[in-house]
Amino acid sequence: MHTYDYDLFTIGGGSGGVRASRFAAQYGARVALAESGPLGGTCVNAGCIPKKLMSYAAHYHADFAEAAGFGWSVGEQKFDWATLIANKDNEIARLNGVYSQILENAKVHVIKGHAQIVDAHTVAVNGQQYRVRHILIATGGHPVRPELPGAELGITSDEFFHLPALPRHAVVQGGGYIAVELASILNGLGCKVTLVQRGTQILRNMDHDLGHFLVNEMRKKGVDVALDTRIMSVAAHGNIRQVMLSDGRTLDSDCVLFATGRQPNIKNLGLENAGVLTRENGAIIVDEHFATNVDSIHAIGDVIDRVALTPVALAEGMIVAANLFQHGRKLMSYEHIPTAVFSHPNVATLGLSEAKAREKHQHISIFKSEFKPLKHTLSGSTERCLMKIIVDTGTDRVLGMHMVGPEAGEIIQGFAVAMQCGVTKAQLDATIGVHPTLAEEFVTMRTAVV
Repeated sequence: MHTYDYDLFTIGGGSGGVRASRFAAQYGARVALAESGPLGGTCVNAGCIPKKLMSYAAHYHADFAEAAGFGWSVGEQKFDWATLIANKDNEIARLNGVYSQILENAKVHVIKGHAQIVDAHTVAVNGQQYRVRHILIATGGHPVRPELPGAELGITSDEFFHLPALPRHAVVQGGGYIAVELASILNGLGCKVTLVQRGTQILRNMDHDLGHFLVNEMRKKGVDVALDTRIMSVAAHGNIRQVMLSDGRTLDSDCVLFATGRQPNIKNLGLENAGVLTRENGAIIVDEHFATNVDSIHAIGDVIDRVALTPVALAEGMIVAANLFQHGRKLMSYEHIPTAVFSHPNVATLGLSEAKAREKHQHISIFKSEFKPLKHTLSGSTERCLMKIIVDTGTDRVLGMHMVGPEAGEIIQGFAVAMQCGVTKAQLDATIGVHPTLAEEFVTMRTAVV
């Protein structure tokens, strides 16, 4: 007779929680998953998927303008926000159903409701308690507003995807990937955008050349990028938001979007009931096997605040499932994680930035190329592309690869496989490029700039 109702009880139906639950069930575990919202988590509902769909929509503005250089005559251009949002919502609903079907096929019991930990082996949902062998916390994170007068008058990325209409003028605060992506989307769809960043650069956690280059490209497209600037206050005047900036300007806007960080979702989770330890920002503390200080409780994904990326949460979930129910001792590697920013133009980064490489390696070589893509020799666009390779001079190992340009994420993904295999600069040099493509530039750079 089973002592427990379930072998694994997952709290959170995002990408990581669903993946861990499905694999655990396939390994023979009896699994339940509790989720109070739609399945798929931030990525499916208010992140990666709707953002990329809306980024596609925003690119058409430039595509129409550039078509003339190739002999096309494009008629009257008209964009309808309501159509985009409705079609986006239909696709999200379809994906919610796909996630539900995946769990059903794996025989995972899905419980709709907010789960709370009662003790190390008990979880309560909707007034019912379940005794479980293992608890997996995969509750993700949420966007936060800055502390400033009138902050409640602004929105976050959660609300962005459900705006009733396209703003005429939006002020976006933030310099991370969410800020530049949403600013690019709004700009591409015809909204006047002011991007306010309190620091002197955007994408400051990436290679510095990427942020500096992207600022210039975004400004070319009409985004007003205000660096070393902060929003001091927001006031309402009817439907208008009056935004006071630290540079002395006051902007009238009908949308203020805060993209100023995220925090782990631990509210009313009951961590204190089991004595689970957290960091100051609420992130759950776990070891290399994703175990908390309580043996029966594990955590993955954004709630542990390591690398907040969907593919990372998926990998963490598979490791936990294998380690708990396949007697494995797999470890997660956070090296060589490719990352894309779907700004306009795209940004992609892989491996070490130049600054990090200099910290860890005595001698490095930098290979860099900036150029106009072939497409834009006829399109009339002034958009340029940047590619950069960082190499350990002593071993010839490639330490980092970075790019700003069209389809940067698609290009970097392929090189991520090479870096995972320990690619050297000599091996890149020996690789025949596909001509004419942007990607071939990574295998044709021969002269180091540093």
